[in-house]
Amino acid sequence: MKTMLFKHKFAVLILLTFLSVLGVQKEVFAHCDSYDGPVILDAINALKTNNVNLVLKWVEPKYENEIKNLFNKTYSLKSGDKEIYQIIEKHFFETLVRLHREGEGAPFTGLKAAGTTAPIVKMADGALNDQNIDDLLSKLNAHINKVIQEKYKNVIELGKVKDESLEKGRQYVKAYVDYVHTLEAIHKGIETDHSSHNH
Repeated sequence: MKTMLFKHKFAVLILLTFLSVLGVQKEVFAHCDSYDGPVILDAINALKTNNVNLVLKWVEPKYENEIKNLFNKTYSLKSGDKEIYQIIEKHFFETLVRLHREGEGAPFTGLKAAGTTAPIVKMADGALNDQNIDDLLSKLNAHINKVIQEKYKNVIELGKVKDESLEKGRQYVKAYVDYVHTLEAIHKGIETDHSSHNH
């Protein structure tokens, strides 16, 4: 159990580092506002089973009563007019996700369609669902290695001609800065606590 938990923690760290390197954390970590994200999937299951406790974990305690009241109203209309229920159900999803985002200090820009979640985040969720991190780690490590090697080779090649002209010198500097910043982002990712990142 300890080994599995360590692997999961390590995988999340690598994932966060990888996303930091690509500069896309804010976008992909908003996957909780998509219809195939974990918040709405839990909400759908909660409405199926009439169990509001399945979604309360996604909001701070101060929002619990609001979610409970809205959940009860939504569930009570489940057997009524389908069009009305769909409107109320969507309002419940929107409120749940909005309050979840507010609790993290993040903006809510509306619900996103299923399938809009970044593939890497789907892989991260899949690894947790399957309780198997090996495939994800293998693919992530391979991709990170490829990115770093490409940036490194680019600096080496440009370094050979950097003094031939001002334009080539600037191309070298740009590649050098990109290469170093990538490695700095990886180091920072390892050293930083990511527990407060927005989801």
